This record gives sequence, structure tokens and C-alpha cells, in this order.
Amino acid sequence: MSEVFNFCAGPAMLPKAVMVKAQEEFINWNSTGSSVMELSHRSSIYMAMAAQAETDLRELMAIPNNYKVLFCHGGGRGQFSAVPLNLLPQGKSADYIVNGSWSKAAATEAKNFGEINVINIRETHADGETSLTPSQNWALNEDAAYVHYCPNETVDGIEMNEIPETKGVPLVADMSSTILSHEIDVTKFGLIYAGAQKNIGPSGLTIVIVREDLLGNAQQATPCIMNYQTSANNDSMYNTPPTYAWYLAGLVFQWLKTLGGVKAIASINQQKAELLYQTIDNSDFYQNNIETKYRSKMNIPFWLKDESLNDTFLAQAEAQGLMALKGHRIVGGMRASIYNAMPIEGIQALVTFMKKFEQENK
Repeated sequence: MSEVFNFCAGPAMLPKAVMVKAQEEFINWNSTGSSVMELSHRSSIYMAMAAQAETDLRELMAIPNNYKVLFCHGGGRGQFSAVPLNLLPQGKSADYIVNGSWSKAAATEAKNFGEINVINIRETHADGETSLTPSQNWALNEDAAYVHYCPNETVDGIEMNEIPETKGVPLVADMSSTILSHEIDVTKFGLIYAGAQKNIGPSGLTIVIVREDLLGNAQQATPCIMNYQTSANNDSMYNTPPTYAWYLAGLVFQWLKTLGGVKAIASINQQKAELLYQTIDNSDFYQNNIETKYRSKMNIPFWLKDESLNDTFLAQAEAQGLMALKGHRIVGGMRASIYNAMPIEGIQALVTFMKKFEQENK
């Protein structure tokens, strides 16, 4: 096995350059004689690193000054609770757009904290193809506290490329699997959140980007660690943050800047996705049932026409260093998660294997 390519949906692979640097600094960071994970989060050297990480993320995403950037605990699921606790006052409702597994889970959790209007936009065509209702046809409530959606559904391989028009209602996006993969206009959103373990760093860290005017309205029952205002007032250090994950995220931001930023990685991501989808579409052995304009560029599910070959496919793929290609248990089949850290060489290795496997098993 010459090289391993990890196609896991999360925790996902990290850039090799980042891992090498972290390895070099593991027991002696910045000539301190200690690992960064051993240092106080309130020490000047750690706080300087944390501030630089935020600065780099703001630069990469062009985050305006009237937005707070929070480094939080709890993952994406933690934000399923934190969002309504902070943004859904008594007497108001929130719209939840459901197009896959994660948006459905977010809506289910939010119902514990207030009135939720669920808008299912997933459609199935007569030929079995999966599609979405165009955003202009969504039955949104113009008086909603916010509109929540998930631009990229990792389980289902569905991505919405256009930003919905909500006519002034704050738009909340779960970008766990798509943040930093392509350029976005942050000003179109009231709040963006993302678990780190796909495009940012290791699990345990969650990024929240929230417009300042949405702070200070948390429900009374909101735990202090989930209160955005509390986190903002304390520079995300009200209690001990996930310090090592924050450090690694900072290294990923620096790595991304050396590549040319989000615009540059978006071009690479487009090439990777096109190569894999072309291989699937040019075959009568593999298939993908998502309408082309809604296909994810981060998570590409595919199925073998003969599913009795699934276990053989996975075993032979792993023997070639192509890891974690088994599809999510809900949908089955295969899934290649190809986040920013996946190099084009990983996709080339995968499609070479897929073509060879097809030839040998037709």
C-alpha cells in the first residue's frame, strides 16, 4: 500500500502538511518546551495563536466586522439546540428547510425549544431521481424568527448552491460539510455554524459566525456554555475551549491561505467532483440518483448496479489504500467524501480502481 486516501465523511482526513507540522510541534510548540495542548488557554502565547486563527478565518471568508466568530464545544448537534435557544423567542416560530438527514435532525431537536415550521423540499421524480423544490417556491413565514437550512447534506449527497432569499428574515446555515469549500457572501446570513471535523480540523470544535444584532436574546433556560452572548463577551473562553482542536484549525486556515484561499480550493474541489461524477455517469456499472444541479461536491454517494458486490468492492478498495468508502447506513451503497484536504491524486486513484473493478466484475 503506497499511500492511503481517507474518504471518511467525518472525522475526515486533514491536510498532510498540517499533520506534519503538528507532529513536529507536538512536544515543543513555539519553543515553550510543552505541547500546545498542555498550555493554559489564558496564557498570552496561546491567546495570540487563537486570535491569529480567527483573523485568518475572517480573511478567508471575508467576514465583516459586525459578525462575531465563536469557537465552541458540542459539534453540529450542539448547535441544533443552541440556535433556537439563542434565536427563537417566545411567541415566534422558525422555518426549518428539510432536504436530508441532518436538516431533519436539526428540526427535530429545535422542536424542544419552540414552535417550528418544517418545510420539506425533497422530491423524487418518476424515474427515481432525487431533486429539490426551488427556493422561490418554499412556503416561508415572513414573520419567522429565522430560516434554518443545511446547504450540503452529507448522508444524501445533496447540495444547494444558491443562497435562499428570505426577505429580511435571518438565514441560519449548517455548513459543517461545506464551509471553506467555495466562496460565499457571509452578509447573506444571520448565522453560520460548522462542526470542524470535515473541512476545518478535528472533532470537538465548532465554529459559529453570528451577526451581532442577533446576540443578547437567548431564552432564560439557555446553558451558559451555549449562550452566544456569553461566548462573545469572553472571546470563546468562558470555560476551557477545545484548545488542541483550535490550534489545528489555525494550521488548516494557514494551509488554505498558502494554496490561494477559498477561491483556489473551490477550483480544485470542482475538478475533483467532476472527475468522480464523470466516472459514475460514463458507466453502466455505477449510478448516482441525484439531479445534476443538486449533486454535492463534498460527499458523493454511488451505488453498484449489482449490490451483491458491495463487500468485495470495499475490501479490494481498502487493500488499495482507499479507505472509508462504505455509504451511510441510512442509504447504503458507497460514499466518497472529498473535502478540501482530499488531493486530486486521491480521486484519480479511486476512479482508476473503480474502472478496474468494473472491468473485472461485469
